[in-house]
Amino acid sequence: MKPLSIITLDQISDALDSIDLLGEMRSAFIAYSSGRSVIPPVGELIIDEQPPGEVHIKYGYVRGGAHYVVKIASGFPRNQELGLPPGNGMMILFDVSNGSISSILLDEGQLTDVRTAAAGALASSVLGVPGARVGIIGTGVQARLQAVHHASALDRDDLMVWGRNLGKCSLLASDLEAHGLKVEIAESAEELAERCRTIVTCTASHTPLLTRPMIQPGTHVTAVGSDTPDKQELDPRILGSADLVVVDSLSQGLVRGEVARSIDAGTITPGRVVELGQILDGSNPGRSDPNHCTVADLTGVAVQDLFIAEAVARSLV
Repeated sequence: MKPLSIITLDQISDALDSIDLLGEMRSAFIAYSSGRSVIPPVGELIIDEQPPGEVHIKYGYVRGGAHYVVKIASGFPRNQELGLPPGNGMMILFDVSNGSISSILLDEGQLTDVRTAAAGALASSVLGVPGARVGIIGTGVQARLQAVHHASALDRDDLMVWGRNLGKCSLLASDLEAHGLKVEIAESAEELAERCRTIVTCTASHTPLLTRPMIQPGTHVTAVGSDTPDKQELDPRILGSADLVVVDSLSQGLVRGEVARSIDAGTITPGRVVELGQILDGSNPGRSDPNHCTVADLTGVAVQDLFIAEAVARSLV
C-alpha cells in the first residue's frame, strides 16, 4: 500500500501552474458524457442559520481509473464581512481497488474555484463566437478567476465587468488590471449585454440578472453561479429562445441550475439540452451559426474534481 500523501494549499497553488486545466476539464467532460464515469447525485447541506451557508459533497470515479474522489466544498457569503474567504473545503482521493486513502488535498476550496473557472472558459471557447468581447457579471473570487481564464483561453485581454455592488466591482477591476488585463466597468447589466457577445455570470443571485430583451444576436452566455435549486441568474426566456442549450450534466441540470428553473417555467424541455462533453467529443456539432444564441449552464460535476485532484497529485510525485 502506498503511503498517504497530504497535499497543502501552497503545494496545490504551485502545482496548478504546470497543469493544463482546460485539457483536464475537456477530458473530464468527455469521460462523463461518454458514460465512463459513475457520479451519484450531489450531497447538499443548506445551513439556514444566520449567517447562512451551504455545503456541497460531490463524489465519483471513472471506470478503469485509479481513484475515486470525495470533495467537500462550502460557501459562506458573509465571511467577507469577517475577513474570511467565502469558500473552503478539501478533496480526498481513494484507491478505487481497495478503498485506502491515497491523497488528502487541503485546498480550502481553491481547486473547486479553479476547475469551475477553467470549465467556464472551456465552454465559452467552444460555444462563443471567436473574437467576441467578454463580459463578466459578478464581483467575487469566481468573477476574477473567470476573467483570468477567459482572457487566456480566448487570447483577449480586454473585458467588461458589472456587479450589483459598485465598490466591489471597482476592486475587481483594479485587481484584474494589476494582472495585465484591460477592464471597463459597465453601468448596468443592460450595457454589458449590449456590448459583449460572450457573457459569464458568476453570482449567488436568486433572481435573474439577465433578461431576454438584453440578449443580442450571436451572444453566448456561460452561467456558473446557479449551483443549487434556489439560485438563478438568467431569465428562463433566454434559454427558451436560445438556439443551443448546453449543460455539464443533464441529470444535475434537471434539478438545479438555469435549465431546471427554465423547465419549471415551461420555456424549455429536457430534449432540447445537450451535454458539453458531447460537443467536445464531436458527437454534437455545437454552434452552427455566428448569429445564434447559445447558453452553457454549468452546475459543477464530481468528475471535474476527480481529474483536477489527480492532476495535482501526479504533478507532485
